[in-house]
Amino acid sequence: MTEKPYSDAQPMVLAPLSKSSLLRPSLLWLLVLAPIAAILDGIGTVPAGFVFFCAALAIVPFAKLIVQGTEQVATHTGATIGGLLNATFGNLPELIIAMTALRAGLLEMVRASIVGALLANLLVALGLSFLLGGLRHHSQEYNPSAVRTYSSTMVLAWISLALPSAFHRALDTEPHLGVHATLDLVVAIVLLGLYGLFLLYSLRTHPETFTELNAPAVDEEAEEHPSLARGIATLLVASLGAAWMSEILVGAAEQAGHSLGMSQMFMGLIVLALVGGAAESGSAIAMGRANRPDLSIGIALGSCVQIALFVAPVLVLVAPALGQSQFRLVFSQAEMWMLFGAVLLGAIVTTAGHSTWFRGAQLLALYLIIAAILYLIPATP
Repeated sequence: MTEKPYSDAQPMVLAPLSKSSLLRPSLLWLLVLAPIAAILDGIGTVPAGFVFFCAALAIVPFAKLIVQGTEQVATHTGATIGGLLNATFGNLPELIIAMTALRAGLLEMVRASIVGALLANLLVALGLSFLLGGLRHHSQEYNPSAVRTYSSTMVLAWISLALPSAFHRALDTEPHLGVHATLDLVVAIVLLGLYGLFLLYSLRTHPETFTELNAPAVDEEAEEHPSLARGIATLLVASLGAAWMSEILVGAAEQAGHSLGMSQMFMGLIVLALVGGAAESGSAIAMGRANRPDLSIGIALGSCVQIALFVAPVLVLVAPALGQSQFRLVFSQAEMWMLFGAVLLGAIVTTAGHSTWFRGAQLLALYLIIAAILYLIPATP
């Protein structure tokens, strides 16, 4: 049997929803919280923390449906267009939340959500995947060449975010303010260009780099493909639902953070990041438990690449259209050190070519330490 090349951008076929599947426990049951969150937000007298909690949980099934709709469409469009769809919509919940917060002027929260999404994928999704997969299968082998590509790309992405941040802090004076927007624009264009090259590399010129080891046989004749119209409809409805809940979520986030004693940095780095990436993290963890670590790593690290090279630059470019003069790539030293530690540990843990439960525990331990530090940062009045 010839193994099929895999990258995070290539589609994984998902079976359409059936009546029996809807009766089983599912994240889709959380959709009932969407109208509840809207009603509570409209009342205006309900504590912001409760509204935030309902909206956050309601976004999770919408994110799951976005992933499912994208995969359904991708089965009809081929690998190249399907890869582009996955690249565009895979992190749509995070992008919607960030754009909503950007329009609301919560710039610190937006920057924190970008770093938080990277931390969540590198440490939580990958950590739980290795931990649960290792407990079930003892040791899991995967393709190290794909991991090296992801890791080197993430190191470059970190440097691309850290250098502008250092530049902004060093020259944050009146005579130099005019060059900040130019630098951010240049960095955004370079990162988007690199993202396009990453797609070309993984889908066209070197797909063998992402070959999945020990891929299970697929009976294509028995494989059930949902209709293209159904996939598009799922994608559009889920995107609108995610945007709707994001508006409510961000509207209650700042007040909820103050009432719960949480800073904007904690809300962005931990809460919003975990909510926005819940569907993809769940997919990565499920693949790890199913003894498919290549897919798990592709989802987790591929999502990191998309956020760093696609989501962050897009926010820089669309900021003027959202009412902000500019969105500066100026991350705090704490955020950059946290991200550096995650990228470094992630590279060390994953480049061996095999995973165990203890490697997953190492990744989760770092995330818990970061979360504790961020929680203890007092909220600004």
